[in-house]
Amino acid sequence: MSSLKLKWHRLTHWEYWPFWLIYYPLFPVWLFFSLRARSFFFFNAANPTMENGGMAMESKNDIYEMIPQKNIPKTIWIGKGTSKSAIMELIKARAITFPFIAKPDIGMKALGVEKIHDEKALDGYIAKSPENFLIQEFIPYKKEVGIFYVRIPGEDKGRITGIVSKEFLAVIGDGESTVLKLIKQNPRSHMQLGVLKEQLGTKLNTIPAKGEEFILVPYGSHTRGAKFVDYSHYINEELVAKMNEICTQVPEFYYGRLDVLYNTMEELSRGESFSIIEINGAGGEPTHIYDPKHSIFFAWKEILRHWNLLNKISIINHKKGHPYLSFKDGRAMLKANDELESQLKLI
Repeated sequence: MSSLKLKWHRLTHWEYWPFWLIYYPLFPVWLFFSLRARSFFFFNAANPTMENGGMAMESKNDIYEMIPQKNIPKTIWIGKGTSKSAIMELIKARAITFPFIAKPDIGMKALGVEKIHDEKALDGYIAKSPENFLIQEFIPYKKEVGIFYVRIPGEDKGRITGIVSKEFLAVIGDGESTVLKLIKQNPRSHMQLGVLKEQLGTKLNTIPAKGEEFILVPYGSHTRGAKFVDYSHYINEELVAKMNEICTQVPEFYYGRLDVLYNTMEELSRGESFSIIEINGAGGEPTHIYDPKHSIFFAWKEILRHWNLLNKISIINHKKGHPYLSFKDGRAMLKANDELESQLKLI
């Protein structure tokens, strides 16, 4: 696919637009919510036990420790500078085997997330990781959803406000074409070619059998090419009850998205065959908006609906004594987040 066609595809499909272009038109509404809360950084009170309410710069490991352990992958926190031998001992002690997932402890947009297949790959990750990171067992379920959960403080039951299915970036073999050629046939995968070349190397020359699925990125990140499909029609009382059971065990968690690997929606609703791989707090997007069938106007409507809930929850918690971020601390958080993002893009 030519460079011109890729640019045109990006321009005519809003899901590829830069973050600022999607959100800046809504800035006046954020100002309205800020005036109502009397704080620009009101979100800090949304989830009082999460750093910055889970908006940014929060430790994933701290959040994992609050989630019922049976519902998450085995996870190891690795401090910056930990020796390779010490890391291998920790991996052995937790009975984690290759391949596994490595990710920054404080991260965003799946930057720096890699599937580590062997010790050589681990050596490379250790060398380039700028901060503390996590090692997680690889969960074999091939499906992932993001479930947005909201509970008003003081209420016993929360609700699910949206579900997104995350289709991993993959190509389907025709028995003749290499993985590289197949990647270039689809704009969604072609846009990821630079990163894929670094991560797949000689595997790009593989020729998948006809009908064979070759997964390019084994996790559901929109910034890494995953296709997001609105699954909100799967919301049912059974699933809401199960998510509420889990989320009410996380101390003072009221607003955010659970990213879940699972087998089938029926089993997930029953609380079977699933693993929570991440919880995003105030910074979590209602990512069902990125379904290609949805217009930018639908997206704006859903963003504002969730901002309204975030604002309401934050105000209630603030009245209970949970602080907002000061303007000075809020600006420092945003600056630190920008600096970290720049670092993670180099991994």
